Amino acid sequence: MVSVTASMRVLYVFVAMEVGSRRILHTNVTAQPTAEWTLQKFRECFTYDHPYLYLIHDRDSIFSASLDSALEGFGLRVLKTPVRAPKANAYCERLIGTIRRECLDFLIPINERHLRRTVTEFVTHYNRGRPHSALGPGIPEPPQAKVPAGPHRHKLPARYRVASTPVLGGLHHEYRLEREAAQPQSSVQGRV
Repeated sequence: MVSVTASMRVLYVFVAMEVGSRRILHTNVTAQPTAEWTLQKFRECFTYDHPYLYLIHDRDSIFSASLDSALEGFGLRVLKTPVRAPKANAYCERLIGTIRRECLDFLIPINERHLRRTVTEFVTHYNRGRPHSALGPGIPEPPQAKVPAGPHRHKLPARYRVASTPVLGGLHHEYRLEREAAQPQSSVQGRV
């Protein structure tokens, strides 16, 4: 993916995604992508005992034969998409479109560091707060806390309220249920 800064500098965004969960595994930004840089990003993405079998990528020149053989050394089978066939990697194409539509179309990055910080914040929102209809709707990294179900599905459970957290300076918001703070006993007795 490509982004242009306020000073008209072209920056490239690396994105690796797990198709099954729609979770973004790794992102990074550079002004000069090379096969060596890309291989390093894959090293950061895949641990020694990763569960992945395949890696799908397009035919960009940074995906050199040496990069593919190094990826095969990670235990991955490399699948290249056909020429001029964006639907062959539809999940990643959709992800790139989502990042553009929901994040990068609303700002002009000042520099590489600003773009990296923005993309990192969006990835956190994408993985932990943004619902995905393909997941039922679900979230790639659902929160660990369980909220009790209320007696009616359209009413909040007792002593819970909806809390909002702004993302990307208020461009998006994440919503969650929070337990309301208990009132001190003396203030409750004073009202009776």
